[in-house]
Amino acid sequence: MDTHDSTSTGTASQLTPDEMRWLAARLRARADSVWMKDQPHQAADLRQAASLIEQLANLTAEVLTSAAVIDGLSRLLEVVGGA
Repeated sequence: MDTHDSTSTGTASQLTPDEMRWLAARLRARADSVWMKDQPHQAADLRQAASLIEQLANLTAEVLTSAAVIDGLSRLLEVVGGA
């Protein structure tokens, strides 16, 4: 995986599924850190955000995989003269 600059301002649409999972792991680690022991509501929010980001990463990966399959099928149909 590429190194990621923590100062990056990339949007979710610019992140790969692996980068989204990396971000979710960072948020979860922050929520579980000793710095959040006296802020349980904020820690819970970070954990929830991490879970949502992981769900988005999984959905994005599925969409990208499906798009690649569809593209492959379209090319195959063109080769055999069906599309």
